[in-house]
Amino acid sequence: MPKVYEGTLEGQGLRFGIVVSRFNSVVTDRLLEGAVNALRGHGVADDDIEVMRVPGAFELPLAARLLVTSGKIDGIVCLGAIIKGETIHNEVLATGVVATLSQLSVQHALPLAFGVLTTDTVEQALARAGAKGGNKGAEAALCALELANLKRARA
Repeated sequence: MPKVYEGTLEGQGLRFGIVVSRFNSVVTDRLLEGAVNALRGHGVADDDIEVMRVPGAFELPLAARLLVTSGKIDGIVCLGAIIKGETIHNEVLATGVVATLSQLSVQHALPLAFGVLTTDTVEQALARAGAKGGNKGAEAALCALELANLKRARA
């Protein structure tokens, strides 16, 4: 039988950073609340959660890098809301943010969970930030928690 590793949702003793965009705050504040509540609900202490607010989604990768290079974080939750406008700006922004965060995670072998919504409307974003579609901030936090435990189990 091969050796199998799987992360758990046990949060005691783990430290998390949450990077959240202020742009579209009616959505991102709800994502943040969901993420914090999910971590707390799985045993992560408030003192082990560090929140960094940034102006918009474009600034998420730099703030995440600051947390990564601090050496004090077991996982990072990145939260934002990129909502379609009249141009392709949202597509360009989302593509760059995803690529940079993915690269940062892999380069530093640190879990970075992607909780950045990319929707056509504010209503769609709100539905994914605590309404009918659940809370994608909470889902991202649980993803970061599971991967942090997987990394710990594999170490």
